[in-house]
Amino acid sequence: MTPMGGEASVGDVVAGCVRIVRDSGLPNQTSAMFTTVEGPPREVLDVIARCIEYAEQHAPRVSVVAKFDHRPGHEGALSAKVERVENALADGRDPS
Repeated sequence: MTPMGGEASVGDVVAGCVRIVRDSGLPNQTSAMFTTVEGPPREVLDVIARCIEYAEQHAPRVSVVAKFDHRPGHEGALSAKVERVENALADGRDPS
């Protein structure tokens, strides 16, 4: 989510959105480029909507990028995927 054309600092508005995500109670991770959220589609979409509403209070235009990996019956993927990569690195496995 990127607020555009407003007077507020982009970083401050993004921090407000990350606060909304973290307050949602859904599993999440924030990196330099994205915030990843894991949960039921309706709950995730609600969080996105709240972030948009927050950001539009600070900028006349808001760019939103969302990518979904919907896999019913699987939970904990947020950490499990990273764990598998870290384990492969620790074991010295060749990815090819």
